[in-house]
Amino acid sequence: MAAELMIYALIAAGLIFWLRSILGTRSDDEPSATMPKLELSEDGKIIGLGGETDLATDGLALIEELANNPKGNMAIDSKSVQDGLADIVKLDRNFDVYAFLQAAQDAFVFTVESFADGDLETLEDLLGPQVFDAFKNAIEARQKSGETMQTEIQSIKKSDIIEARLDGQIAFITVRFWADEISVTKDEDGNVIYGHPDKVTQMRDVWTFSRDVKSKDPRWLVVETREDGANDNETIPNTH
Repeated sequence: MAAELMIYALIAAGLIFWLRSILGTRSDDEPSATMPKLELSEDGKIIGLGGETDLATDGLALIEELANNPKGNMAIDSKSVQDGLADIVKLDRNFDVYAFLQAAQDAFVFTVESFADGDLETLEDLLGPQVFDAFKNAIEARQKSGETMQTEIQSIKKSDIIEARLDGQIAFITVRFWADEISVTKDEDGNVIYGHPDKVTQMRDVWTFSRDVKSKDPRWLVVETREDGANDNETIPNTH
């Protein structure tokens, strides 16, 4: 179904069986935004409340619902964003905004923690080429200087879609993340030079995901990361 497709779209084959409970993307007291699985008829229409509905029509309804009523840690920022998402649905009738945001949160956790671990293999499956190169260069510079980094995302407090647009058949969706993390960087002698091994801090970052909606490749890749103001906790490279 659409939700499962979006989750698979953001991970490599070796990560298909990850468990969301391991990721720590949502604190225990936050309501789930997961939509019920939908049954499809033979002609590709959704069987649910009120009978059968076109996938595209249902996708538009989900966008309108989230725009009017934020769910858990998910929201749509403005009417212009809602219109941009609607344009994407019209071209990609399988697009599900809830599934996209859930998968984006998972990708956020994997990316931030993989960057700290220096896991280039995982990063290459999640990032566009230019962003991957920036992350790779930062990791290599850190390793060359003898520094080590440890980062753990405790929870994602909020994920807002703040921009959405089509450029031809290329879709771009920008999400602002608020996350609680523990992050520490040490020098080659083990001295802490940034962060704290036990202190939870708030990280705010703005990421843009992109996909050719007519491509057989279902992945949404991160094509830009940027800071969110002067007080942003700069855990990862700014590729803006």
